[in-house]
Amino acid sequence: MKVNKVHHIAIICSNYQISKTFYVDILGFKPIREVFREERNSYKLDLMVNDVYQLELFSFPNPKKRPSYPEAAGLRHIAFEVDDIAETVSYLQSQSIEVEDIRRDEFTDKRFTFFADPDGLPIEIYEK
Repeated sequence: MKVNKVHHIAIICSNYQISKTFYVDILGFKPIREVFREERNSYKLDLMVNDVYQLELFSFPNPKKRPSYPEAAGLRHIAFEVDDIAETVSYLQSQSIEVEDIRRDEFTDKRFTFFADPDGLPIEIYEK
């Protein structure tokens, strides 16, 4: 088996409009296409991340809560690389987003921190 790259990351949200605003207006991801799938009563929004990666945002009626704390088995978090972590943290806080204290990776010596999307999905920002 030969894998070329990660094609996309899919996220199910509990409030489509709030999550759409978060990922498009606050994080700045570019909408590619948005469709409403009537048979599922579900929106699907494809977003481009820095013209390289794709994120899919889904809405479904009454999705189950995602267990996060204590850590649950499965996908732990998604991480995005940034040039300047202090500048990014300042921007997120200006958008009323709570951000954890900046830490330093003991193996790479790079700085990183976490914040959450509207449904509590952990998102890491990692300094280049």
